[in-house]
Amino acid sequence: MAYKVAVVGATGNVGREMLDILAERRFPVSEVVALASSRSVGTEVSFGDRTLKCKALDSYDFSDVDICLMSAGGSVSKEWAPKIGAQGCVVIDNSSAWRMDPDVPLVVPEVNAGAAAGFTKKNIIANPNCSTAQLVVALKPLHDAATIKRVVVSTYQSVSGAGKEGMDELFAQTRSVFVSNPVEAKKFPKRIAFNLIPHIDVFMEDGFTKEEWKMVAETKKILDPKIKLVATCVRVPVFIGHSEAVNIEFEKPISADEARDILRAAPGLLVIDKREAGGYITPHEAAGEDATYVSRIREDPTVDNGLVLWCVSDNLRKGAALNAIQIAETLLNRKLLAPKKKAA
Repeated sequence: MAYKVAVVGATGNVGREMLDILAERRFPVSEVVALASSRSVGTEVSFGDRTLKCKALDSYDFSDVDICLMSAGGSVSKEWAPKIGAQGCVVIDNSSAWRMDPDVPLVVPEVNAGAAAGFTKKNIIANPNCSTAQLVVALKPLHDAATIKRVVVSTYQSVSGAGKEGMDELFAQTRSVFVSNPVEAKKFPKRIAFNLIPHIDVFMEDGFTKEEWKMVAETKKILDPKIKLVATCVRVPVFIGHSEAVNIEFEKPISADEARDILRAAPGLLVIDKREAGGYITPHEAAGEDATYVSRIREDPTVDNGLVLWCVSDNLRKGAALNAIQIAETLLNRKLLAPKKKAA
C-alpha cells in the first residue's frame, strides 16, 4: 500500500528534513506534495533524487491526501489542522498548538506508540517539543525498571531550534566578532555568538519560561503524570543538536551499571559511555543521526536511588522531523490507517 503525503512548511528547516527522511526511510508514498505559504509558491525543495515545487497551502484540496506532516508554526496549525483533518487526512503536527489538547495524542513512538490510536477524535497527532522528545526516550526504559520520582534537567539547545533565522544570526554574529564589526541581536534577546542565553520562549508568571513548562507538561502527558520535573532551558551557540544534563531520582534502587545495560537494550538509544577523554557524545557528533545518545551515566550521591546522565540528539531529526515520520510509520505498522486510493 502507498500513501499520499503532504508536507506543510516544506521550505523550513524541519520541513526539508521531513522530505529527506521520508526518502531515506523509503516511506511508502504514492505521491508527495510540498506546501508552503503563498510567498513561497514555486520554491523548489528536494525529495530524494526528485525536485518538488511548493504549492500554496491556502488553496490546496486535501480530500485525497492520507497524511499531512505539518511544521509551519502554531498559528498556521491552529487554523489549518482542523480543516485538513475534517477532509479525512491525518495531521501530524510539529508545533505546540495541539500538544496539551486532551483529544489529541502526544506521541513518541519508542515511549507511547499505543497512544497514536487516539487520533480519530480530531484526525490530529501532536509531535512533542524537541527537548522533551529526546528526554523521554531516555527516561522511559529507566522508568519501567525503577519508577522515576523526580527529574532535574538543564538543556543546552542549539540555535536551529529557533529556525533558520536563529542559525543565520549565529553565523552573522560569529563573522562580525572575527572582523570586529558590531554584533546585532535580532532573533535572540542577547548576543548568542560565543555566549549562551538562559531564556527560550516567553517568560511565565512563575518565572519559568514556556519552554521549561513544555518539558514538564509534555513529559507528564507522554510518560507519567506522577513524575515531578523541573527544567532550566538554555540556548547555546551550536548550530544543530540539543544536549541535556539530567538528574533522576527513583523509587527503587538502580545502579549505573544496571542503567547502562537497560539503556543499551532500549529502542532509539545508543549508549557511548567510556570514562576517558572523548568517551561521550557531543551535539557535533549527533548532528545528522537518528539516535538519542546517552553518555556519562553515574550514580548521584546526593539522593537515595539517584542517577545522573548526559543526553544528546539532533533536534531537527528526533526532536522534530524523524519523530513525525516515526508516528506515520506507527499508523501504518499498527494498521490504523488505510490509503484513500487503492494502488492500481
